[in-house]
Amino acid sequence: MLVLVVDTATPAITAALAEVTEEGTRVLAERVTVDGKAHGERLAPQIEAALTEAGVKPRDLAAIVAGTGPGPFTGLRVGLMTAAAMGNALGVPTYGVCSLDGLGAPLSGHALVATDARRKEVYWAVYADGVRVDGPHVDRPAEVSPGAATTAVGQGALVYADVLGLPVPPDEPIYPSAFELARLAAPRILSGEPGERLVPLYLRRPDAVEPGARKHVS
Repeated sequence: MLVLVVDTATPAITAALAEVTEEGTRVLAERVTVDGKAHGERLAPQIEAALTEAGVKPRDLAAIVAGTGPGPFTGLRVGLMTAAAMGNALGVPTYGVCSLDGLGAPLSGHALVATDARRKEVYWAVYADGVRVDGPHVDRPAEVSPGAATTAVGQGALVYADVLGLPVPPDEPIYPSAFELARLAAPRILSGEPGERLVPLYLRRPDAVEPGARKHVS
């Protein structure tokens, strides 16, 4: 089954085509651009490029997998809205996966995953042999509770390594993996589970708020 994977929860704008079978998951084509201010401009062309590289038409897709965050409001909604719109237009199911799981799922032992939440904060979760056991949360680095974690991965872990006090392995990725997102969604895809509404994990309120009632001027 051919699956489109998108993730815009971090500065890494990711679009990939994966093949999901009973034997396993593999990525056929992938495009990743790191640009925290260009999610809206970059994602659609990268989807087109990944499909073209693999020789696949949108009508050939069996499902769409999207990273649901946590992530900053503007970037995250680009990926989720694109995935939802494509799923609706093509009549294929959409499946959401926590973007932090795309970093934590392949890890062994106890590990902290932290991505940059801006405002001097991180989105974080703790994993035990690839299974999330705490989180996701958003906090200042000094307020993170890593539990039994002995290592940390992710862009937030790298930026705030001195505060978190955990070693960051140099060979681990710092952004969510399209392969892992597809692999985590594979059981639902293969079993034919109904698609789901893609609910973003913002974890905090957006900056923009509705204006209050006008004040009376005497």
